Amino acid sequence: MGKISSNPSEIFKKNDMRICVCHFFFRTFALDFMQKWMRDIWQDYKGEVIFASLLSVLVVLSFWLASFIPEWIFEVYINPFEYISTIAVCLFGALLLFLHGEQNTLRRSWAIVLLAWGCIDVLVWGARYVLGIKAVGGTPDDPLFNASVTLGNLLAFMLFIYPTNVLRPGWLNWKRGMLLLLPMIVLGVVDYFGPVNLLPVIMIYPIVIFLTLCGHVRKYRQWCEDNFSTLDNIDVQWIVRYLTMLAIVGLAFYFIVFWYVPNRMFTQQWMFLLIFTYTTEQVLYRPDPWDRLHSTALEEEKEEESNPVNAAYRATLDAWLEKEKPYHNSDFQLTDLRQVLPLNRTYLSQFINAEYGCSFYHWVNGLRIEEAKRLMTEHPEMTMEDVSARCGFSSVRSFYRAFSREIGLAPKEWHSSTDNS
Repeated sequence: MGKISSNPSEIFKKNDMRICVCHFFFRTFALDFMQKWMRDIWQDYKGEVIFASLLSVLVVLSFWLASFIPEWIFEVYINPFEYISTIAVCLFGALLLFLHGEQNTLRRSWAIVLLAWGCIDVLVWGARYVLGIKAVGGTPDDPLFNASVTLGNLLAFMLFIYPTNVLRPGWLNWKRGMLLLLPMIVLGVVDYFGPVNLLPVIMIYPIVIFLTLCGHVRKYRQWCEDNFSTLDNIDVQWIVRYLTMLAIVGLAFYFIVFWYVPNRMFTQQWMFLLIFTYTTEQVLYRPDPWDRLHSTALEEEKEEESNPVNAAYRATLDAWLEKEKPYHNSDFQLTDLRQVLPLNRTYLSQFINAEYGCSFYHWVNGLRIEEAKRLMTEHPEMTMEDVSARCGFSSVRSFYRAFSREIGLAPKEWHSSTDNS
């Protein structure tokens, strides 16, 4: 055995050395990683972080204000009004989506969710306010408490259908949907009839599905960046906002079921109303990026491509970019390169990544930023709105975001620094 030092100063020196090593590791790796991760989150999802913060504050304020509502007013006036509003939004929204001229998987799936939810709310509203059946499972002491929580999780499962179809198009079908539901149904039946309390497992299951969807967001964003030059009309930011709403309404649901006060249902009802209204508007008017590339994909299946000669193709592409400047068009996308390169979408994406070392989205943004720097230098009288429009950015906000991320300064700050130098 080694000799243990009895000198306190030596012990302190050794401890100080360990503390320094741990501190160095934390500052060099962990802290730098966290700072970069937080900076990327803020740059990519600044609007969504602000949205989540404001919505969280509203939910907390709603819980607080609901405590001042007399229970009889809530039961007689507010709750029926919220039920009727939700039913109207769901059924009318489903009708609009079914009658939409351009049908796609996202619109059909969300229309089915709205229709199903609206019909369920009709049954619940009729049972409570027409037949006079009271709500069950309000507190953990209620014998039907676990059953009501399981039913709430089953209903919440319907809200996962839309983001699954966005992030994994074509993957979800009736068979896979039932297989995803089956564990929760089995757990609910075993929990109700068996001696074991499986409520924690039942509550964890939708959380696992939610985290799985969150894990696919980055892959989906990468796919969009590989195929489109702007993400403003793509639902990357929107799907993050939708998942944020699901997370907040899920936390509110668990808070309500474990600390049940009838008035708190006010918050849950208006949250559902917000989700249904906001999502219906987005699904109606946002294009589906997968459909935008669907026709191109069908053409590619009929083509046989040879391996590209990268040097010749790059020269051709650079000459076309210099002459035509197609990136000035805000709708410029990867498949537009087929005007000069005889490659399918897969080869085009691989070509851009290999030759320019980045995704199509960052490559095009780099071209636009260089053009913006040239315009600001040669035409200092131009406004930022004119510069962003001339360079192909779909909005001033996307121009500022892309420029700040690439250069490290806002456009006006960069312009001022060049003037001073």
